[in-house]
Amino acid sequence: PIDHRWRCTHRVKVWRTLFSGNLCVQHFTWSLSAHSRAYSGNGPRAQPLYKSKSGYYEVLEVLPTATQSQIKTAYYKQSFTFHPDRNPGSEDATTRFSEISEAYTVLGNKGLRKKYDRGLLSLSDLTATPPRSSSSKDPTAGSTKQHRAQSVVGSHARGGVFDFDTFFKSHYGEQLQRQRDLKAQREEMEKRKEEELREKNMEKLMDVGVALLLVMACALVFTLK
Repeated sequence: PIDHRWRCTHRVKVWRTLFSGNLCVQHFTWSLSAHSRAYSGNGPRAQPLYKSKSGYYEVLEVLPTATQSQIKTAYYKQSFTFHPDRNPGSEDATTRFSEISEAYTVLGNKGLRKKYDRGLLSLSDLTATPPRSSSSKDPTAGSTKQHRAQSVVGSHARGGVFDFDTFFKSHYGEQLQRQRDLKAQREEMEKRKEEELREKNMEKLMDVGVALLLVMACALVFTLK
């Protein structure tokens, strides 16, 4: 009976070890694949974005069936979130912002998008930076007229095809200013609340002090009588 019990216990331990090991391997494999999907190109990507099947869509977080309007909206949102001015000192944000600019350069242009969807997009297509189709309005057209087009592949966040600083300030300057104003208002309200709380506490202490003085005065009068 003891030997049989030992064998059962040993089998349970072996199965637990194998099962936990299998889970660890599965978790590691999933984490590795998720990480490899998260970055490429400027970071630890296995291949450049323009060679991927859906990398540009993943960067902008849109489906391959997204309309040009949806792509533009996603670009506004992503560029605002990862702009270096909102993430000072963050290398991840700088890399992400560069990828976003590259993704919109391709997907925001109908001709380049078609070539990308067909797997025909090349590095020369990006460095040539052909003009956008007339039906697809460039939200940064005004600023790009003032700057020469540059390659977006491997470019830094402040480089690239567009003047992103001008774009960022023109589209989000007012929003950032409103956020700063709201923050200042909240801080001012908190200071006022703290001051009011201190004043109330002082009033309570004074009331208690006056009450104690009255009690002491009454006690003194009573003892004198």
